[in-house]
Amino acid sequence: MIPKFNAIILSIAMTFVFLNSAFSQDEDAKSDNYINKRYAFFNFRGTNAIDVVVGSLMVEGDTPKSDFDLYFRIGYKHHLTSHLNINFTFNKYDVVIKEDYNEGFMSFDLNLEYLFSPHTKFTPFIYAGAGYNASNYFKSTAYKSQGGLGFEFILTEGVALKLLGEYNYMLTDDIDGVIEGDTDDVLFRMGLGLNVYFGGNKKKEALRRKMKTVINSNLIIPYN
Repeated sequence: MIPKFNAIILSIAMTFVFLNSAFSQDEDAKSDNYINKRYAFFNFRGTNAIDVVVGSLMVEGDTPKSDFDLYFRIGYKHHLTSHLNINFTFNKYDVVIKEDYNEGFMSFDLNLEYLFSPHTKFTPFIYAGAGYNASNYFKSTAYKSQGGLGFEFILTEGVALKLLGEYNYMLTDDIDGVIEGDTDDVLFRMGLGLNVYFGGNKKKEALRRKMKTVINSNLIIPYN
């Protein structure tokens, strides 16, 4: 009876050791994978970026005559994680309604942006946030919300080309100079631009040291 009991105890103990070892290896693998991806992120990007975009826009409002016109954007973004960043942009544009209306506007937008694959050269992204819109000299102002999507491609280390489309819901009905109906105006923006990344060298070096430690700890010493 005692030998059988001892065998059961030994079997349970061995099972526990096996499961613990497997779990530890799985956690180590996940940790190593995380470090590798973080290091890849800093190979291509940085913790901060200057955002520059040039594109076109049009208004969907109370008149069907809205023309496409140019807009310009410059901004700053800071990565909270590899996937998620917070960014602030200044946008300058004109609303043109054929020969009837031409008014200059600007907006100050705050967004949260998510990169789907920040450890690779190519990644789609999506963002959303709120903004403050104003005509030239702040003659009229209004709040708005916006959301957009696009993709980013690393041209060289720290420099990325991006293409985006953006939907802006204006909490006002007079962007196009006409106040009619029950709905507020909508603004569509499309742009091509650059993200110029900087910062993160200290984090990259710390990750490099961790990678070196992991590699050294996994060296197989040949048996003589």
